Amino acid sequence: MTITRLKLISREFEGFEASFRVQADHFEKLTGCVVEREFEEIHRLYDRMIAGKEALNGGHDLFLCVTDWLPEAIEQGLLLPLDDLIRENPPEGWPDAWAPSMRGLQTGDDGKVYGIAYHDGPEMFIYRSDWFTDPSEQESFASRFGYPLDVPVTWKQFVHVAQFFTRPEKEMYGALTASYPDGHNNVYDFLIHLWSRGGELVTADWQPAFHEAAGREALQFLVDLIHKYEVVPKAALTMDSVRSGHHFAQGGIAMMWNWAGFAAVAEMPGMSRIAGKVRTGLIPKGDGPGGRHMSLNIYWILGIAAGSTQPEMAYRFLNETASAAMDKVTSMSGGNGTRLSTWRDEEVRKQFPYYEQIEAVHQNVKSPLPIPEYPAINEVLSQMVDDALQLRLEVPEALSRAAGQVDDILRRSGYRQNKEE
Repeated sequence: MTITRLKLISREFEGFEASFRVQADHFEKLTGCVVEREFEEIHRLYDRMIAGKEALNGGHDLFLCVTDWLPEAIEQGLLLPLDDLIRENPPEGWPDAWAPSMRGLQTGDDGKVYGIAYHDGPEMFIYRSDWFTDPSEQESFASRFGYPLDVPVTWKQFVHVAQFFTRPEKEMYGALTASYPDGHNNVYDFLIHLWSRGGELVTADWQPAFHEAAGREALQFLVDLIHKYEVVPKAALTMDSVRSGHHFAQGGIAMMWNWAGFAAVAEMPGMSRIAGKVRTGLIPKGDGPGGRHMSLNIYWILGIAAGSTQPEMAYRFLNETASAAMDKVTSMSGGNGTRLSTWRDEEVRKQFPYYEQIEAVHQNVKSPLPIPEYPAINEVLSQMVDDALQLRLEVPEALSRAAGQVDDILRRSGYRQNKEE
């Protein structure tokens, strides 16, 4: 008897490996179809599936794709539109079982849907609640800074708290960043700080704007956390989001902003030393009049690679995985489910309390530019941040150089001209 096989490729992450394992086993029992799974480092995943167009060669049926890459993937025809398949057999509760913020980014300019949300961020403020509530720490902080120890609302307060909890002799640091130059969190950190200070990446007429005052303040702040205030260990320069999330879970860090999934990692038995001691909140805002709490609306969608030889079976897996039960599996395995039912599930909230706040966080989110050229812009921003963090360039020079490169990308792509027309 011939065994039907699907091939799935995803970013490497223990949460994804665990959730897809359960979901693939469930699907095999349901249909007899074996789902083979491959996990790749994020840069390699982009290089292979998007830049190298492996999504066209038939080597994979299912592709877990981050929304940053979707405009390019859609323009290049790397993912199949799902509208006909959804019309014939919609996912359970489609579309209202998902928040609008979980449905928009996978919809192309043609109005077609190119994937179903599988794993949500969002980025949240994550902290050691036991340190914040310790009476002796509260007394000591108030004596030093003149106000009560609490979850910081502004970045200035964040620095104070980070300085207070930084005790290198005890292997304690006030904060942790994911500053490895993989074009992922190092860029997202900059965007969060830019937006939280009222800045923008580009203007309405497609002029670079991130190198202006808010951007200078944002990038300098990231540099200063490591090199001036020394509240972030220098090892953070080698940490991506996954490594920083695991490092936080081992204890010794007071605060970080990172994907909510790493608050889940910090609650996972066997993976964390601080389970039950972690809470989440809103990311701090800028101290000036333009300050606002902001997060990123970036998520991972499960789509069908355009070269799939079994698109109908691939959609059956996608559809089944999008069900309420399987979406909950994603969350209970250490990822972040995307359905409202999962966010509101009492068992999920008991295990991972941050789900109580996900809907509130989604009220103030922004996304990177939804254009096919964004990955190229993202690489420029990644180099910019790394040049500044590694002290190769002063912040103004790094920003100015990157702004010129982004301007060239936008000009070559015709955005300036198109807007003027």
